Amino acid sequence: MNRPQLSIVIPVYNEEAGLGALFDRLYPALDKLGVTYEVVFVNDGSRDRSAALLAEQYRARPDVTRVVLFNGNYGQHMAILAGFEHTRGEWVITLDADLQNPPEEIGKLVAQLAAGHDYVGTVRMNRQDTWFRRNASRAMNRLRERITRIRMTDQGCMLRGYSRHIVDTVNQCREINTFIPALAFTFAQNPTEVDVAHEERFAGESKYSLYSLIRLNFDLVTGFSVVPLQWLSGVGISLSAASGVLFIVLIARRFLFGSEVQGVFTLFAVTFCLLGVILFGMGLLGEYIGRIYQQVRQRPRYLVQAVLEAQATGHTEHAAVGGQSATLSTGATELGSHTS
Repeated sequence: MNRPQLSIVIPVYNEEAGLGALFDRLYPALDKLGVTYEVVFVNDGSRDRSAALLAEQYRARPDVTRVVLFNGNYGQHMAILAGFEHTRGEWVITLDADLQNPPEEIGKLVAQLAAGHDYVGTVRMNRQDTWFRRNASRAMNRLRERITRIRMTDQGCMLRGYSRHIVDTVNQCREINTFIPALAFTFAQNPTEVDVAHEERFAGESKYSLYSLIRLNFDLVTGFSVVPLQWLSGVGISLSAASGVLFIVLIARRFLFGSEVQGVFTLFAVTFCLLGVILFGMGLLGEYIGRIYQQVRQRPRYLVQAVLEAQATGHTEHAAVGGQSATLSTGATELGSHTS
C-alpha cells in the first residue's frame, strides 16, 4: 500500500454515542483536502460498543481506515503513542473523538505543515468548557511555562499536527509517563500555532476527572523539569535560615525577659509548618522516584490485542490471544502480537 500524505490519529474510549457523527463529519472533511490520507483509530479498552463501531467503519472504508484495539485501558497518551507507531503519513494530526475540536479545522493544520512547520499547536477559541476548567487550564499553562520553559498557549487541546521526523523521534522515546504535545515540542525546530474552533461535546461526558487532570499535570511537570525539586531545596534553605534566626531570637528573649510560657505555642506553630513542608517534600520526591521505578521495570507500556488494516494481499485483522497470534479474517499470513 502506498504511503499516504496525511495520517489522523484518534484515541477512542467509550465514545459509542458520538462515533457515528464523527464518521459523518471526518471523512468528508478529509476528502476535501485533496491529499491522500489514512485514519488510525485506537480503541483504549472501551467498555461500550465503540470497538464494534470502529470495526464496522473499517469494513466500510478499509482503504483509508486502520483500527488498533488495546486489550485494556492505558490512557489517552498511550493510545496516541500506539497510533503514532502505526501511522505511515508524512504529516500526522491527532484529534479527539468527542467532536469538541471540529474535523473541519484539520485543513488549517495541514496548511501549516505544508508551509514547512514541523509542529503545529492549536489555541481553542470561545472554549465551551466550564468556568472552573477554563481558568484551571490557564493557571496550569502559566505554571507549566515557568517550570518547563515549554511555550504552548493551550496545552489541553489535542488537535495538533506533527511532521514525520517529529513522530519518528517520539516513537524512539520509551517513557512510561509522558505528555505528547510537550514531548514533541521539545524536538521541534520550526513550531507554530493556529486558532481553531471549539464545540461542546457531541455526547457523553469528559473522560478526564479532576483527579485524572491533576495526575496528567504531574506527569507534565515532573516529566520535563526538575525545577520543583530545586524549589523544594530553596524552601528548605530558607526555612533552615529562618529557624536559625528564630533560635537566636528565642535565646536572646530568654536572657532578656526570662521564661515565656506563651513561646511554647509559637514553637508548636513553627513545628507544624516544618512538618507540613517535610511531608510535601517527601511526596514530591515520591513522585519522581515512583516514575523512576515504573521506568526501570521496563514493562510494556500497552498491549495491542488486534490491528485491523488492509494489506496488499487483502484485508487482515491481527490479533494477540493468550500470547499467540491468530488470523481473524483472510489476508496476509505474517501476523503477530504488538506490544510497546
